[in-house]
Amino acid sequence: MNKEISIGNHIISKDGPVFIVAEMSANHNMDFDRAVSIMRAAKEAGADAVKIQTYTADTITLNCEDSCFQITQGTLWDGTTLHRLYESAYTPWEWQPKLKKIAEEMGLTFFSSPFDFSSVEFLEEMEVPAYKVASFEITDIPLIQKIAQKGKPIIMATGVAHLADIELALDTCRKAGNEDVILLKCTSAYPTPYEDVNLRTIPSMGDTFDCLTGLSDHTFGCAVAGAAVALGARVVEKHLTLRRADGGADAAFSMEPEEFAQMVDQIRKIEKALGKVTYDLTPGQRKEREHSRSLFIAKDMKAGDVFTAENLRSVRPANGLHTKYYEELLGKRIVRDAQMGTPMSWELVDNKDRA
Repeated sequence: MNKEISIGNHIISKDGPVFIVAEMSANHNMDFDRAVSIMRAAKEAGADAVKIQTYTADTITLNCEDSCFQITQGTLWDGTTLHRLYESAYTPWEWQPKLKKIAEEMGLTFFSSPFDFSSVEFLEEMEVPAYKVASFEITDIPLIQKIAQKGKPIIMATGVAHLADIELALDTCRKAGNEDVILLKCTSAYPTPYEDVNLRTIPSMGDTFDCLTGLSDHTFGCAVAGAAVALGARVVEKHLTLRRADGGADAAFSMEPEEFAQMVDQIRKIEKALGKVTYDLTPGQRKEREHSRSLFIAKDMKAGDVFTAENLRSVRPANGLHTKYYEELLGKRIVRDAQMGTPMSWELVDNKDRA
């Protein structure tokens, strides 16, 4: 898979800035103005992109009351059916071109997760710069093939995927001629318990599939996102709402704007702190090194005195001889008088005793 991928004005690479995505999902609560406000909050919080979801209840599931369509897995949405949930959570399609235009005017990249062939074609007409494959669609090989054939970058979540599912999905993209795929470590639990995140999978996933990686995160707070960046995540996606108290299908595990801004700030600081692999000292470190240890005369000495543990010590600062000469100097004689606090040098050592 490619290791440098362009989405909108952003280049995602191993050494580039993290691509931070605000997922709106159902947090618009069927209010267009609220959707715009969420995008504005995303921009003000420092997000690079806003992502939505493109489906209707009828394109994602069946209007069926049979037991397998009932939500009973111990989720936030237990007690309803898939169809009823998605009827209340979808983003009206007539909004989406308008939202994209507004987002781009704000300077945000705008893209979506399609859930069937018709939504892929709809998003193509909108000229989205990328696609997201949601966790539960990683097993929909015809859909992935359809998306991959469009030649756009693909961000693929792995929240319910076995290793074989990921392999098959990536192989499908390759066969379609699309190598611009980023895998997101994801745990499909809403919210996700910290002990179920398993962030160490991120570098393993990158090595296993030779691709860029990231995180789709449903935990509370920003600690997990920051840790993911430290482990190599190049994309971070978090749900954003205006206020959790406003309710909605995804509100309970979504960030509020102030929290999202804090996450962005921490990620940008972590990026700076990660830096590069180097053993060179910064100018500041070189200056501070002047306060490291070296050998000094610790008591007043007369010419001919012998260096001992009492009159020769390793102390701060670094003006004297290196401490590695300490044992070598013990027992040798000083050639002239020296006061306490004199930096040790070879010029103080009797010629016949010098190294």
